[in-house]
Amino acid sequence: MGVIEQVRRPRLAAAVEAGVAMLPLDTPMLPLDQIVRGDCIAAMRSLPAKSVDMIFADPPYNLQLGGDLNRPDGSHVDAVTDEWDKFDSLAAYDRFTRAWLAEARRILKDDGTIWVIGSYHNIFKVGSAIQDLGYWILNDIVWRKANPMPNFRGTRFTNAHETLIWASTGEKAKYTFNYRSMKTLNDELQMRSDWEFPICGGQERLKKEDGHKVHPTQKPEALIYRVLLACTKPGDVVLDPFFGTGTTGAVAKRLGRRWIGIEREDAYIDAAQQRIDAALPLDESALATMQSPRSQPKVAFGVLVENGYLMPGAVLTDAKRRWSATVRADGSLLSTCGASGSIHKLGSTLQNAPACNGWTFWHHDATDGLKPIDALRQTYLLATQP
Repeated sequence: MGVIEQVRRPRLAAAVEAGVAMLPLDTPMLPLDQIVRGDCIAAMRSLPAKSVDMIFADPPYNLQLGGDLNRPDGSHVDAVTDEWDKFDSLAAYDRFTRAWLAEARRILKDDGTIWVIGSYHNIFKVGSAIQDLGYWILNDIVWRKANPMPNFRGTRFTNAHETLIWASTGEKAKYTFNYRSMKTLNDELQMRSDWEFPICGGQERLKKEDGHKVHPTQKPEALIYRVLLACTKPGDVVLDPFFGTGTTGAVAKRLGRRWIGIEREDAYIDAAQQRIDAALPLDESALATMQSPRSQPKVAFGVLVENGYLMPGAVLTDAKRRWSATVRADGSLLSTCGASGSIHKLGSTLQNAPACNGWTFWHHDATDGLKPIDALRQTYLLATQP
């Protein structure tokens, strides 16, 4: 799919081919799996009311950074100094925030939800606007950064987290929450509201030819993966009005969700399109997640899946290759005999045992032979140490 300059009704035949539900003839069709180039508020105004299942928004934080920031060794910190993050006043930022949130609420389905991420610079203003506009806050999630940037000036605490607000369209509104998938992702414990992920880095971080970051605040795919897995279903439409380098679109494609991105910066659009074109969707069996009901390790198995240490669709076996199972998107396993569950539950089921340590029972084919998945956990821990 390509980039479009303005949201307009695509041909009806194209909509039918894409499997879009028919809308009245005077209603614009959704630009599914496309990046809309332009202002987010204007673009959202041209979308049909009650047409989107979920919105993930990473708006400008209005950081108000003054002067250059340097490390103790004198090297420059590549911080957020772009024009899109600058507002004339706090009142101007408030008007902008309320305008885009109002449009977001109009285009959300009655059972849809919105996620907004921010820092202490803006999240309290966002939260106030969300409540004033009639949304109903379901959770605030704290993203604890495993490897935060230090406070180089030594004048404050290290800013080691960001906050996500999750809200429905109203107090009585129904909404999707895949509770069982979240519990499975967290090794059969209820998922908490504090999530630990490293900041975006390594091969995932998009770079320009000169080595500088394409986008200063690129979010890790693992974070968006958990959000989409938590409150959308395959085929749902996810809108990101501040698309940036396309993290939401890339993850949505992997998880079988439809997506719409809105972005005004050409450099980000080009990088996002290339990234999404290269993303591989999961096959149908890997997309299946746990739907039926029923010491915590330092890292849940689902975290390895979210961070790409094991991809959905990978095959695990026991040490003697008596049993095998396929990894699914939420960290659950599906055995060849049809049984499914977490790494621990399925291991005990197959052995007809009262309990099983899935970390040592299940193995994966590494370059140097069959290795327990606990080795991947240790690799993850080493890679995310501050």
